[in-house]
Amino acid sequence: MPQPPIVSRAAWGADESLNNDAPEYGTTINAVFIHHTAQTNTYTCSDSAAIVRGLRALHLNQGWKDIGYNFVVDKCGTIFEGRKGGVDRPVIGAQAEGFNTNTTGVAVIGTYTTDDAPNAAKASLARLAAWKLGQYKVDPLGKVTLTAGKANGKFALGQSAVFNRISGHRDAYATECPGTALYNQLPTLRAWSAGPVAGLAIKTVTGATLSGSTYLTKGSITVNWAATTPTSLITKYEVLVDGKSVAAKTGTATSAAVTLAAGGHTVQVRATHQSGKTATTSSIAVTAETTPPVFSTKPTLSLRTGTVDTTAVPVTLAWKATDAAGLKEVRLTAPAAKTYGPTTASAPLTAKSGAATAFSLTAQDLAGNTATAAMSGTAVIVQETAATKTGTWTKKASSSYLGGASLSSSAKNASLSWTFTGRSVAWIVSRAATSGQAVIYVDGTKTATVDLKSTATAFRNALWTKSWSSAGKHTIKIVVSATSGRPAVTTDGIAYLR
Repeated sequence: MPQPPIVSRAAWGADESLNNDAPEYGTTINAVFIHHTAQTNTYTCSDSAAIVRGLRALHLNQGWKDIGYNFVVDKCGTIFEGRKGGVDRPVIGAQAEGFNTNTTGVAVIGTYTTDDAPNAAKASLARLAAWKLGQYKVDPLGKVTLTAGKANGKFALGQSAVFNRISGHRDAYATECPGTALYNQLPTLRAWSAGPVAGLAIKTVTGATLSGSTYLTKGSITVNWAATTPTSLITKYEVLVDGKSVAAKTGTATSAAVTLAAGGHTVQVRATHQSGKTATTSSIAVTAETTPPVFSTKPTLSLRTGTVDTTAVPVTLAWKATDAAGLKEVRLTAPAAKTYGPTTASAPLTAKSGAATAFSLTAQDLAGNTATAAMSGTAVIVQETAATKTGTWTKKASSSYLGGASLSSSAKNASLSWTFTGRSVAWIVSRAATSGQAVIYVDGTKTATVDLKSTATAFRNALWTKSWSSAGKHTIKIVVSATSGRPAVTTDGIAYLR
């Protein structure tokens, strides 16, 4: 394990003139004892050096030769050199009475009885412990038997006990230190120190869509991952495609972009812990394909029922899009923007009267490939005044009618007919509770009987429509039925598509 950054005694302001005692050394590092200083947690990290100087002064006043801890860590994760003698040597401290020789003591500034230590501090504890134990090829997840070199109230002189390689002060001495909250985190610190990287998982794949258990893409994806081990303990990440490393990132990275060749692949992320141990995610299946969707039925337009005015004639746009790998969506891009699901094959829209309206669609498959299709149509409103009339018809004026006027008749067999060239037609009427019925003839053939009765009054209502597969010349004729008790038929004309 590499040595983490450590603030030297000179950097934190240790006055070396205060003691001239030479450091004492053991021969190895068998264990790391974790402490807390039992001070405030609300300090600012710019005050940490002063706090370390204060701890040293306190320990010197107690008659110790120097600060007792081998290292001190603040809540921001900064590591300070403690007792003098060299950070990379087995300096004997005064931190775990009876077990100071061949161990290292690390204290976190603050009190962690109920408050957990910040992640930055815990990451530095794990990193420091891994380095110190690693100097002597000691596994941070292991255990060791230590023998008390002094009676300390918990162990008698010469008494042996089994300790975790990373232990709390309370394991060796009758104390609450390092605080219950921090003590309960020691299993996590051991795992972080020893490796491999924990909690590694692929979280999302950008540039691809999940279909069942397989991601589909055009080829370029970004793999996003997460791990619970702190980044400071991770050397690198790699993205593996079909078992081979194709992208390498630092231990702070959370994503990487890769480009896949056409076909099916397995994708994984491998993390290398600073110990050299590796962890690899479960594989995900990713298929790269570049075949675009197909509009098996080109877009078509037809009139539909609804309220008509010159700026909004009700129409239905229909289509059918398919894709072998799976259709994701169909987007309308003109004359407005809207997105439809893969199974939707029609949409209620509107068109202006008298002007061609262009409709554009884009189909996108789950891999991200697209195909476009377009068509245009012109909706034409023909007023009732342009009809050929038979029987008695009365002109009615109102701003609610198209053009401000309509024709109404209660005479049996009175008729209106319009001839046009187009592929869809709608009859536009006014409706009320007293409205009657009319028979509709298309090209001389009786096609429908339409009842105009409505509990709510409605104007400019496209009540009946008919469409053909292609444009042609047609004649629409409406004949008043003179329904008993409600004979009136009021019409605004017709609309057709050309």
